[in-house]
Amino acid sequence: MSSVFVDPEIEPVMRTISHEENATAALCAEALQNSEKEEVLNFLRRRPIHTVCMSSYIQDHGIISPLNRGVFYGCRNSEGKLEGVALIGHATLLETENEGALKSFAQLNQQFAGAHLIRGQHEMIARFWRYFTQMGHGPRRACRESLFQQTHAPDMAESTTELRTASLVDLDVITAINAQMILDECGINPLLKHPAGFRERITRRIEQGRVWVSSEDNQLVFKADVFAETPEMSYVEGVYVHPEKRGQGYGLRCMAQLGRILLRRSNAICLLVNERKKELTRFYQKAGYEFHDTYDTIYLDTQSN
Repeated sequence: MSSVFVDPEIEPVMRTISHEENATAALCAEALQNSEKEEVLNFLRRRPIHTVCMSSYIQDHGIISPLNRGVFYGCRNSEGKLEGVALIGHATLLETENEGALKSFAQLNQQFAGAHLIRGQHEMIARFWRYFTQMGHGPRRACRESLFQQTHAPDMAESTTELRTASLVDLDVITAINAQMILDECGINPLLKHPAGFRERITRRIEQGRVWVSSEDNQLVFKADVFAETPEMSYVEGVYVHPEKRGQGYGLRCMAQLGRILLRRSNAICLLVNERKKELTRFYQKAGYEFHDTYDTIYLDTQSN
């Protein structure tokens, strides 16, 4: 069994809620169909900052697609109205205010042996975790994150004019950077675990025009991935600034330019920052992002799933 690392700020919440008795009846969860696409998207649009990844998956691939790396489920009440939507698979993402739906989604999640992480609003994940741990599952690693949002890109005295969408010429260096960032965050090197699939996903994102880079002297010095994009919200991750360019305002200028580009296509931009990374928090605040909510990301011990 792999060792368990739990953020000390999160562990008390997990320990307290995992032993609570709760008689909430689970709603019936059923796999969603492509014919329900518009209904599901309308449900998710109610809180776009929290549902941008699920909405983007559906818009890009449809409800049923291996590219979603999981299955979309819905919970309906007695009148047939959607009470919750979840993507359950490699990553578990949830949108519901209904306790019965959370219980049902937790029961489904435990059936996916390859489940890697659970992510969402702190309060929602705490409630979900109550049901999930009752089935004998535990975390491998957990972190508290801040959800930031930007609706107006700041004006910078200097602008970066070389920001461009990445091409497949950049694939190798982007793959290496992203792999190192994932290893640092969750302790798993995707180039060792699933190298072909990891490379394919980055290739697809580049081909979608969702990786933005800046280079100097034939060296990549800035990178940002637009992981998800809808008319309501863009979700950015994997922001990288070359070590030699840090502390010089280069990253801020690139982020400001990226903000101006994305805000012409989406109403707002959001991203997550590990609460322990105080310098990153200050960086994004300088780049015009404001705190919106607290998130939890729980990396699962797949051997116990």
